[in-house]
Amino acid sequence: MLNRLRANGKGCRLRKVECQLRRAYAYAGAKTRFESATANASALSTWPDPDRKLINQIVTSGPSLHDLWESSPVRFEDGQPHTEDFIDALFPGNPLLCIGESSSRFLTAERESFRGVLRELQFIVPSPMTALLGHTKEGRESAHTLENTGPRRFLVIEFDSGLIDGHASLLHYLGNRGPLVMVVHSGGKSLHGWFACSGVADDVLRRFMNCAHRLGADKATWLNRSQFVRMPDGIRSNGTRQSVYYFNPALITPRQSI
Repeated sequence: MLNRLRANGKGCRLRKVECQLRRAYAYAGAKTRFESATANASALSTWPDPDRKLINQIVTSGPSLHDLWESSPVRFEDGQPHTEDFIDALFPGNPLLCIGESSSRFLTAERESFRGVLRELQFIVPSPMTALLGHTKEGRESAHTLENTGPRRFLVIEFDSGLIDGHASLLHYLGNRGPLVMVVHSGGKSLHGWFACSGVADDVLRRFMNCAHRLGADKATWLNRSQFVRMPDGIRSNGTRQSVYYFNPALITPRQSI
């Protein structure tokens, strides 16, 4: 990844990248960060109602999308899609990935099988897969099922209501409570925040998701571990680039665990 970034030259603030990567091991305690931030969250048996007052406070005082972009430890400014670089960093090695051209046209294969074409696709499951095929609830074989989706590597948080700048503020707020690795524009009206969570217990993540839901987040990605999310720097069916506005690879630890 660093070799690619160096080759990119002035398009990326390399010194900041390397500084962040040197600090990666400091985030081995991110699990504690998750736990302490969510210790007083609502009971796990229910979902909290959105706290409109808190949401308004965060949106009013928090950073805009431009501010989030300016604070990104890694930025590409050459106007070219860097989908391959992002996926290399998010999923090192050659794991099985489930990639979708649409919600009905998809494939699970080794990461290298997709090299060179990811920039034109719009969906990805944010965790490695365990097998090429699995079984749907109806018993049908498919490349995209809960059965062949591996443990969570990233929990993706999305807000459906409000404005983009407000979504940036809310993700920044959650980023102070969990390791925010990436913010991806949906190509529509929302942002997707990728939070690294390998090795974090489900009850800890559920409390974190409760906090996000209290801020108005959609819980679909929590309820379905195999839920498709937007491909970082891919392209939506309407032709809009799903741009990455924030990227902090330092929070993807070498041990793939937090």
